[in-house]
Amino acid sequence: MKDQEMDTEAKVKLFLLLQNMDEQLLRKCLEQISELVRLDPTPVKREVEWLKQLSGAAEKSLLKSVRHTSDYEFSNGCRAPPWRQVHGEICYLVIEPCDTEALYITCSTAGVFLNGCIKEEGEDSAYERTSDMYKDLMTLLKTQSPHFAENIINQDFGATQKIEHVELVAGGEQGQLQRSNDQQEKNVHERARQQHTLKKAGGEKKYEPCPRWKNLDLRSSCGKAEEKKPSKRSGEEKSGEIQSKKLGPGAKSKMKAEFSVSSLPGCLSSHKVNTPAGAMPSDTFSESSSMSEEEEEQPERRPESNTELPSEYWQIQKLVKYLKGGDQTATVLTLCAMMDFNLMQETCQLAIRDVGGLEVLINLLDTDEVKCKIGSLKILRKISHNVQIRRAIVDMGGLPSIVKILDSPVKDLKALAAETIANVAKFRRARRTIRQYGGIKKLVKLLDCVPNLANLTANQERDVEVARCGALALWSCSKSTKNKESIRRAGGIPLLGRLLKSPHDSMLIPVVGTLQECASEESYRSAIQTEGMVRDLVKNLSSNNDELQMHCASAIFKCAEDQQTRELVQKYKGLQPLVSLLSKADNKQLLAAATGAIWKCSISMENVAKFQEYKALEVLVGMLTDQPEEVLINVVGALGEFAQIPANKAIIRKCGGIKCLVNLLTGTNQALLVNVTRAVGACATDKDNMAIIDQLDGVRLVWSLLKNPSADVQSSAAWALCPCIENAKDAGEMVRSLVGGLELIVNLLKSTNNEVLASICAAIAKIAKDKENLAVLTDHGVVPLLANLTDTTDDMLRCHLAEAIGHCCMWGNNRSTFGETGAVAPLVRYLKSKDKAVHQSTAMALYQLSKDPNNSIIMHGKGVVKPLIHIMGSDDEMLQEAAAGCVRNIRLLALANRNAQLFY
Repeated sequence: MKDQEMDTEAKVKLFLLLQNMDEQLLRKCLEQISELVRLDPTPVKREVEWLKQLSGAAEKSLLKSVRHTSDYEFSNGCRAPPWRQVHGEICYLVIEPCDTEALYITCSTAGVFLNGCIKEEGEDSAYERTSDMYKDLMTLLKTQSPHFAENIINQDFGATQKIEHVELVAGGEQGQLQRSNDQQEKNVHERARQQHTLKKAGGEKKYEPCPRWKNLDLRSSCGKAEEKKPSKRSGEEKSGEIQSKKLGPGAKSKMKAEFSVSSLPGCLSSHKVNTPAGAMPSDTFSESSSMSEEEEEQPERRPESNTELPSEYWQIQKLVKYLKGGDQTATVLTLCAMMDFNLMQETCQLAIRDVGGLEVLINLLDTDEVKCKIGSLKILRKISHNVQIRRAIVDMGGLPSIVKILDSPVKDLKALAAETIANVAKFRRARRTIRQYGGIKKLVKLLDCVPNLANLTANQERDVEVARCGALALWSCSKSTKNKESIRRAGGIPLLGRLLKSPHDSMLIPVVGTLQECASEESYRSAIQTEGMVRDLVKNLSSNNDELQMHCASAIFKCAEDQQTRELVQKYKGLQPLVSLLSKADNKQLLAAATGAIWKCSISMENVAKFQEYKALEVLVGMLTDQPEEVLINVVGALGEFAQIPANKAIIRKCGGIKCLVNLLTGTNQALLVNVTRAVGACATDKDNMAIIDQLDGVRLVWSLLKNPSADVQSSAAWALCPCIENAKDAGEMVRSLVGGLELIVNLLKSTNNEVLASICAAIAKIAKDKENLAVLTDHGVVPLLANLTDTTDDMLRCHLAEAIGHCCMWGNNRSTFGETGAVAPLVRYLKSKDKAVHQSTAMALYQLSKDPNNSIIMHGKGVVKPLIHIMGSDDEMLQEAAAGCVRNIRLLALANRNAQLFY
């Protein structure tokens, strides 16, 4: 008994010791975690207070309200519960914008983000992040509230706070300058070498806050972790101050303005932090489908650590040092010396950026010295061909300064600024910034000149050069849908049309490039017609410049969707130049544009006849092999249009085009498959062509495309099957030989796409002509699936659905099954359609259904007799016969019923 008590006592002591040890470990762990998190709620509190000043019920308020979810503030300044503070969370806010629903926001050491609607602490699921991470509250609100984003630019960010910060900055300059220059001379080469080895391919340059931010105590909580590290850009910032003082008040005023705007708590960067949760929200941007050079997330390429840097790298860095510390004359001479280097070389471009020269060049744009501005822009124009330099210019806020120069009275400045914008606006964030700062309107104004005079004065020649640079910039900006609309509203279309008459290729290329980029919009296509630009586009197809020909053909490709444009191209004799461009087989971009224009122009049969005079069909068939997909798509699309004329089907066969088309059915490009199936279907209407298609197993390949996930491919394949089945030698046996083919086609009746449903119904109508195949279709449940579709209002689907129902009535009890599943009454409503094709197929279906007495009773009750009698007066004999047959069956049933009543 005593042994048992001692054993129990030992267990209790051991349990207490373990519990005490667990508590100590947990306490130690929490202390370590707290040290790692380093909560710093001060900048957050300042920014919240600033946002509260902008909120209220007044009309000019940017926000309705800003409030915390908790009124209790811990000793460390945080309002988040302790168990959330260990995750780095500071507080939770509810902000009500003027134009959207309330935003539930979490402020943490890593940034701010939307949460799962925290209304009060304690709901665990509500703490989860539901958006991307943002650097500060203002950036988040800009992306979530258009009203806030539009009005924040004109908002006065607190006069008292602004003056206080500017005075502190100005007061701290003198003491920092001497330390900065000495330190920079010693470390410039070492810093450049370190910057090339810190982050290799895939990395991204991180801009650290300069000492001014640290003196003002405006760091973010993340910045505290780096307090003990020397700032890479301290020397650069201070040298920039020297430059601004020596060059004049313009640059200095800009730097002060930037500090006052950025003095909001925690606003070290105005762009969003990239996080694994996702990229920037797509609704912030509006880009056209033609945009193919998105550079927003491209990795930065850096040389390996053991790469020997060329001498130019160090020489440029020395010049940048002189650029920072020199007076006006020294600055101009230094800029001239920098331009002697090959600034198109990546090493030279990165050398300027790595030592802080990019900041100085941007600051020079705000001085009053024209020569300094010109020198700076000439360098920026060249180095902005580099992807990373473009992004850096935007990140540093350089675009507004460049856009502002577009209003300068100095024409050389305007031309250089426009060219620089043309290089920078290669990614959508830059294009959006240009639009927001009014750059589109200013660029359109540059187009106003008279470019086609025979003898131009020197002043007019400068105007033409400015207009050319403006067109280059608009070309880059026009890849955004919103920018296209801005160009149109600013009156850019008539100005572009006037420049289109220029005799100089250097002017025409950016003008036509802008037009073909904008031609994806209906408003531009209409304007190109009405402004008489089609004549000029056709004229320039005969130019000796391949790039100009390519852009003209591409513009016609997009505009020829409209019949009027196709007629104008023929009227101005543009078809033959398009065919002649097919001889330039080595230029694939030009080939793609020319074949695209031929494809769209051949939609009009009159143009097809003209193309045949120039032997275009034979050339196109010869291009079905060894071509890139962008060319093949257009070539096959054109062949599909050419094959609408019976004589051309034989030419395609004789030139070996059928085999090439069938071979393309094994591809994966959906746009190509849509065009190939259409071309095969058009060729299959010729029995000789169909024999070759069947021999090459083309029907099986087309049928297999019904499994393709694309609805466009499915519908195109089903349409192609219709002539294949109709013209095959033994269509019934051919269809039955395709294992699982009938089940596949029946299952597609469950699709939600009307185009797919219409094409499948058309194919079923062809298949059901064979009794054995109809029996298999019936076993797979085709009747109830067809009946389920009868409530549609789409006339194309109605036409082919009624045809399918009519042919499916030929087997077993299908007629009565259609009546039982409610298919008869909706068919009667089809007779109210204005489409004669719907009347014909519906009348045939009703005739077949009326052979079942119950169906005749339903039809009569729905008032089918009157519209059928009206249809019997049609000129179409088949329609007359079907309508008369249906009325006859209804009348015979009524007569039989009357006789039964009389005699029984």
